[in-house]
Amino acid sequence: MDENGSLYVVDGEKHAVKRYRRGESQGTVVAGGKGSGNRPGQLSSPKYVFVDLDHSVYVSDEENHHVTKWVEDAKQGIVVAGGQGQGDDLTQLKSPYGVVVDQFGTVYMADAGNDKIMRWPKGAIQGSVIIGGNGKGGQSNQFNQPLGHQTENTADVINSIYCALNDTSALLKHECGYCHGRMGNNYAIVKFYSYIERLKMRI
Repeated sequence: MDENGSLYVVDGEKHAVKRYRRGESQGTVVAGGKGSGNRPGQLSSPKYVFVDLDHSVYVSDEENHHVTKWVEDAKQGIVVAGGQGQGDDLTQLKSPYGVVVDQFGTVYMADAGNDKIMRWPKGAIQGSVIIGGNGKGGQSNQFNQPLGHQTENTADVINSIYCALNDTSALLKHECGYCHGRMGNNYAIVKFYSYIERLKMRI
């Protein structure tokens, strides 16, 4: 939902993202909607959407293994993360899910198929691993398809990670501007950032 109260909904069956303004019942396609495919105007099994303050829409496109940005009223998207086919290289993604973007245009996403969380700066040709990337498992440096299910509360976990990297005290006080809703998965951040636990003891 944006600051105007418009609701953005992923329609996986129609491979589209729709915007519903207040009072609307039909909605407007703002990304995809041209069938499943990998052309610039298409999506293939979109999973999650993030809307920035300029109303640009960022979509994690699972079967195309990339994240695309759709500026307001655009007819096609621009690849901002991945786009080099399915794989585990730093230029690639595999079944991306949750996505969030900061005020600098840096994209953070759950690279579910590769069991890691990645950060992709604006304009970069490759990303960097910030959590996981050491195979599937339950160790402190591993993930098992991170944020791959709705029950994992994807938005909370992704936003928690963003806040942990940028403002630890705000995370613990639940005051980070990019953290919306409940923060029920903070334990996952503490697990990977031991200094957060130390800071928490001081607060």
